[in-house]
Amino acid sequence: MESAPKASAVIGGRSSEFFVRFDRPIDHIHSQLAITRNGQMVEQLTPRLESAPEVLFARAPTLPAGDYDLHWRVKTMTGADVIQGNIPFTVKP
Repeated sequence: MESAPKASAVIGGRSSEFFVRFDRPIDHIHSQLAITRNGQMVEQLTPRLESAPEVLFARAPTLPAGDYDLHWRVKTMTGADVIQGNIPFTVKP
């Protein structure tokens, strides 16, 4: 539903907060956020368990300039569905 960074956004190099908001609560413990570049893992992020029930939120170290994807993988609270996707973004110099 919503994310930071937004798809295809260009962000400043000092941005370190990443989130994806869903339309229903998710299982934070069994969900994942990661930053990838050219298909390779750059940083595995640790989601904050105390974020809103429908928000997967994490902080990351400052990234060098370049093109990245925020990869997310969430499990619904029923545990029946696993949904995943990528949000492309660019870090400007």
